[in-house]
Amino acid sequence: MTNEYTPPAVWTMDSENGGQWASINRPDSGARHEQSLPVGEHALQLYSLATPNGQKVTIMLEELLAAGVGAAEYDAHLINIGEGNQFSSGFVDVNPNSKIPALVDNSGAEPINVFESGGILLYLAEKFGHLIPTDIALRTKVMNWLFWLQGAAPYLGGGFGHFYAYAPEKFEYPINRFSMEVKRQLDVLDKQLAKGSFIAGEEYSIADIAIWPWYGNLVLGNIYSAAEFLDVTSYKNVMRWAKAVEQRPAVQRGIIVNRSWGEAWEQLSNRHSAADIDKVLALKP
Repeated sequence: MTNEYTPPAVWTMDSENGGQWASINRPDSGARHEQSLPVGEHALQLYSLATPNGQKVTIMLEELLAAGVGAAEYDAHLINIGEGNQFSSGFVDVNPNSKIPALVDNSGAEPINVFESGGILLYLAEKFGHLIPTDIALRTKVMNWLFWLQGAAPYLGGGFGHFYAYAPEKFEYPINRFSMEVKRQLDVLDKQLAKGSFIAGEEYSIADIAIWPWYGNLVLGNIYSAAEFLDVTSYKNVMRWAKAVEQRPAVQRGIIVNRSWGEAWEQLSNRHSAADIDKVLALKP
C-alpha cells in the first residue's frame, strides 16, 4: 500500500483541491460575473488588495506624493479576492489575468490599463520621473533587481507560503524544497545589501519598493508567521534594510491602503485622499 500520487494521463479538475483559496481557483480565465468597476475623481484609479503585490503600488504612489508629485493622487478601490471581485467583467477588462493590482490611468486622451505589479512600478517611475535612475548603468542595476523580484517572489508566495501556511495538509518535500529556495534568496539579498544601504546601491528605488513587501515583510514577521522557522535574524543586512524601509512615512501609509484585516489603525479598505490615511493612522496607539 502506498500513498504516492500517480498523475492521470490527462489532468482534469474534478473537485476543489482544498486550502484557503480553493473556492476561487479554476483552470479557466475570463469574467465570471458582470460588474463594472467604481471610478473616483483622480486620474489614477487603482484596484487592489494589501497583499505584498498590492502594497508595492500603494507604497510607490505614497512615495511619489511625498516627493511632491501632485499628479500621483489616486483612488484605491478594494478588490476582495476571497469573494472573487477579480473575476468581475470590469476588472477582467483592465487585467485579463484576473490578478491584483490593476491600474487605470485616465490622464490622457484614452485610458491606459496597466497590470502586473512590477509593470505598474516601472510605468509610474517612468511617467513621473522618480525612483528610477537616468544613468544607464544605475538604471540597469535597478531593473536587474526588479526583474529578480518578479521571478523570485513566486517561490516565496506560491511556493513556500502556500505549502507552509495555506495548504490543507503539510508535506515535508514541498516545505523543505521551498524553504531551501527562500533561504537561498535571502542569502542573495543579504550579500547584495552588504554593498549598500539599498538594493541597488545608495539610492532608494523601485527595486526596494518591489522587494520590501515580500522579503521585508517576511523577515519582520508580517507574513506566513515563518520568521523563526527560517531563522531570518541570521540575515543581518536584510534585517537592517527591512527595518529602515519600514520606517519611511510613505511605506507606513501605503501598507494600510486596501487592507481589510488587522487592527483598526491598519485598515483602509478604500482610499480617495490623503485625509483617509491620516484618519486611520490617527487611531494607532
